[in-house]
Amino acid sequence: MQRGEIRTPAFMPVGTAATVKAMKPETVRATGADIILGNTYHLMLRPGAERVARLGGLHKFMNWDRPILTDSGGYQVMSLSELRKITEEGVTFASHIDGSRHNLTPERSMEIQRLLGSDIVMAFDECPRADQGKDVIARSMEMSMRWARRSRAGFDSGEDHAARSALFGIQQGALHEDLRRTSADALREIGFDGYAIGGLAVGEGQEAMFATLDFAPGMLPEDRPRYLMGVGKPDDLVGAVERGVDMFDCVLPSRSGRNGQAFTWGGPLNIRNAKHAEDTGPLDTRCSCSVCATYSRAYLNHLNKSGEILGAMLMTEHNLSFYQQLMSAMRAAIAERRFAAFAAAFRRDYFAK
Repeated sequence: MQRGEIRTPAFMPVGTAATVKAMKPETVRATGADIILGNTYHLMLRPGAERVARLGGLHKFMNWDRPILTDSGGYQVMSLSELRKITEEGVTFASHIDGSRHNLTPERSMEIQRLLGSDIVMAFDECPRADQGKDVIARSMEMSMRWARRSRAGFDSGEDHAARSALFGIQQGALHEDLRRTSADALREIGFDGYAIGGLAVGEGQEAMFATLDFAPGMLPEDRPRYLMGVGKPDDLVGAVERGVDMFDCVLPSRSGRNGQAFTWGGPLNIRNAKHAEDTGPLDTRCSCSVCATYSRAYLNHLNKSGEILGAMLMTEHNLSFYQQLMSAMRAAIAERRFAAFAAAFRRDYFAK
């Protein structure tokens, strides 16, 4: 991409409101991240896409000179706004911040992402819960495919931005193979620079998610990136890469870090547990991050139990570093044609407890 290479498999730290929580942008980059995610819904409400554009775009605004992917805002409208009305035109909703009314359509979503200066733009879609009836999911998927065509047209109308950025379509259909096939065929017909797998990681559980990933990625073009939205735990990432996924995003490593959970090669641990209070060792002896090289479990235990801001910062930095080390290890295993052995060894160590 224009702003830099994105190595796959790739994990994108989530910078919802123009910041990865508890992290400076240069620290995020130092973890090994090639790309981060920004959120259309949150940024359109505060500080506003037009304001970000006047200030030079999202990259300049937040001091991140690498690629940024922005999601379309559709998922947040559905999940955060209790007062909303969905029609063929788009969604009218009340802001969760101040109750103000807004309209979000495929065209407006493309405009907002253009104003932000996104490198990877996501088509506007609806993401229904997986536990809804198949007929409801089918109608939602069909509308999302019509919105995908409008997103394509809206994206292409901004010629300058379209020449510099990529547009990804989003496959929907929940856990239903036939609906996923219909969705994938519609997206192929429209044509996108990359393809996302939406509608998973919404409470269906890993077994159901993997069962869907056994067929969903294979329906999408092999020569384009395939992005699993909103996933996930380290073992989710390994299992999804086994099934053909190239890109991921999730709030889990940063959110867990702020709540005292560290991800390690030996599995997750709660740094607030009393057993760590006098442990002078690092969070993870196999981790190469600066946190593990510098700070003890005892100190991190103290910071987190005391509610010190530094505790959230250091735990987040470690978790994001661990995720990038995991992606790097998977890239190496794929290049060396030993991914099956890597995945088996990872699961053996990660679930050893």
